[in-house]
Amino acid sequence: MTTEDFYHIILPLRDDLLRYALKLTSGSPDADDLVQETMLRLWDMHPRLGSGDNLRALAVTMVRNRFYDSQRHSQHSRALTPADDRAVDDRRAEQRDEVRLIHIIVDHLPPLQQRLFRMKEIEGYTAEEIMAITGCSPDALRKNLSRARMKIRQEYINIMQQGDSRK
Repeated sequence: MTTEDFYHIILPLRDDLLRYALKLTSGSPDADDLVQETMLRLWDMHPRLGSGDNLRALAVTMVRNRFYDSQRHSQHSRALTPADDRAVDDRRAEQRDEVRLIHIIVDHLPPLQQRLFRMKEIEGYTAEEIMAITGCSPDALRKNLSRARMKIRQEYINIMQQGDSRK
């Protein structure tokens, strides 16, 4: 379809499409957006369209499908309420607080346990790399990491229980 055909065949359909969209949307201002999006999509398709095609039916179908898509989208958006967003934000804040608390607990470990724990759990070194850097034996590394984890776990539980008893 040429540009001139588009102007002579498709553009005059705009008023009919707008009436149909207004009927679908019950007079909502979104009707004009539906028609505008349909016209843009038809314009993008115009080189592939033939003048013998039933272009009015195609345009009406496109408006209707776009309306149904927008309805599905709005139903999905309504399902996610601002309360859900706040809950997600609250959970992220709690996680940041928990990470800060763990870092504070790690800061109070004995120096060797602190160093080994940071290398293994925070910096991601392998056991072999840690042993090569620190000169620890495998048993010493395992025992110090185990003690550090137990101390962190116990301190975390104690702090959380204190927080719960204050409520």
